Amino acid sequence: MSVRPSALALTPLLLFLALFFGAGMYYTAQGEAMGFYQLRAPVAILPALALGVWLARRRGVPAQQTLLQGMGDGNVMLMCLIFLLAGAFATVSKAIGAVDAVVALGLGALPGGLILPGLFLVAAFVSLSIGTSMGTLAAVVPIALGVADAAGLDRVLVTSAVLGGAMFGDNLSIISDTTIAATRSQGAEMRDKFRENFRIALPAAIATIVLLAPWATPRRWMPPTPLRPGWCSRTWWCSAWRWPVWT
Repeated sequence: MSVRPSALALTPLLLFLALFFGAGMYYTAQGEAMGFYQLRAPVAILPALALGVWLARRRGVPAQQTLLQGMGDGNVMLMCLIFLLAGAFATVSKAIGAVDAVVALGLGALPGGLILPGLFLVAAFVSLSIGTSMGTLAAVVPIALGVADAAGLDRVLVTSAVLGGAMFGDNLSIISDTTIAATRSQGAEMRDKFRENFRIALPAAIATIVLLAPWATPRRWMPPTPLRPGWCSRTWWCSAWRWPVWT
């Protein structure tokens, strides 16, 4: 395909220079010692890339394919970009209080006896939304540990509930880097992978929620004690010791 020269093609470069040098001169004028480092070059280039993709689409050029091939292998680069942007989105969501709001809304609508299943579901929702289990853990675990300390729950159990929910949500997320890499490398449709993952992961998630529910209140370990003599002489399933229980 022939490429016609156009002055409009220079606008992405000019936009990048205007943002980077403009921000550097502004912060320097404000007295910042490292004015040109206040706006990082990788951040300033993002609007320029977006403008370049828009211009490429207007000229009939396959914008996404061209962008990824300019970086390297298209599948690998797309996975890396999704991973980086998902981590950035998780950090920004945490910084502006979005994750705290989701946790507060999720746990506020549940009774105290369902704290652990609620944390599992909240972590699954956050991970499904941002597409990264690691970002979800970094954002939700500190809040969950605060809930555990306030409610007197085991911190390990609370962390495990959040970890399971994060993995469940990441497994179903359509913006997860592994999901995109799997579908593109195998030539599969996103909806087909989601359907199969849903069938596999949903039973495990339901079983986890059912098992977490009885552990949502502080409990104390009681050691096994002998039963009264003759109490179970006529019951074949009884043994000489009572099962350890939680009270």
